Amino acid sequence: MVTVGSGDYVYEPVVDWAKLPPGWSFKEIGSVGVDRNDNVYVFNRGEHPMIVFDRNGNFLRSWGEDLFPRAHGVFMAPDDTIWLTDDGDHTVRQCTLEGKVLLTLGIPGKPAPYMSGEPFHRCTHTAMSPEGDIYVSDGYGNSRVHKYSPDGKLLLSWGAPGTDPGEFNIAHNITCDADGWVYVADRENHRVQVFDGNGRYETQWNNLHRPCGLFMPPGKCPVCYIGELGSVASVNRNLPNLGPRVTIVDHTGKRIARLGGVGPGMGPTEFLAPHGLAVDSRGDLYVGEVSWTNWPQTWPDKPRPDNLRSLHKFRKV
Repeated sequence: MVTVGSGDYVYEPVVDWAKLPPGWSFKEIGSVGVDRNDNVYVFNRGEHPMIVFDRNGNFLRSWGEDLFPRAHGVFMAPDDTIWLTDDGDHTVRQCTLEGKVLLTLGIPGKPAPYMSGEPFHRCTHTAMSPEGDIYVSDGYGNSRVHKYSPDGKLLLSWGAPGTDPGEFNIAHNITCDADGWVYVADRENHRVQVFDGNGRYETQWNNLHRPCGLFMPPGKCPVCYIGELGSVASVNRNLPNLGPRVTIVDHTGKRIARLGGVGPGMGPTEFLAPHGLAVDSRGDLYVGEVSWTNWPQTWPDKPRPDNLRSLHKFRKV
């Protein structure tokens, strides 16, 4: 049995886990989520934006066709709704698990002016405070975090372009723990910044390379799963030990396990571009990759293969 990880976080890759209907494709995956029954929601950039599987990989249903032009972020709320961030549509939608839209933040198809600080310009992800307030990382065309009340009223915003504490260079993902701390994947600054619930900077986690995906299980002092991207600049594209990978840290940011090779790859324990991740009730890890977008950045002289993988499942052992 091939395994990855270390200590209490050792996993076995489950190859070809998801059983897609004939002729279907994810193309690539913005993010994944898991509900209380361990059904897996795969938010992808193919023709069927939301594809739902049971924990054994059996297809259950799809929805979101003609609604989501560019899948990016998934947040599973404790009230059995799902919050979906679409950076191509500049919106966040709260939906039922069957796909009914309950609330829309942002104006579909109409971005705020670039770097205006106003929501949204290519927003990236969503999180929820213990009180039910909503945080949105507005990361590609803004360098901001916005906080909303549960009914969708904008309460406050913080952040600006830059490298100082509280500034962002692509706020790419966001999560919140049971104590109300807010964690932002500041991707191109190679760090995760930690704030209180009102945007006051507290600390940051370093020793990361382009942190892209964040996932914290519910509960006090949880661990954090971080998807990291590799290098794409020509001068360091082939440098080893910079990812892509998944790193698991404790609630202080101390690394406790790491999955992935010394560089990009197509093997069952390797990654191309881990973009979104989730963990089910049994500790199994699901990782969605933006492999279609990443391939020409990583290997510009090689054609994309037909079997380009975008979804991993790792069974905890």
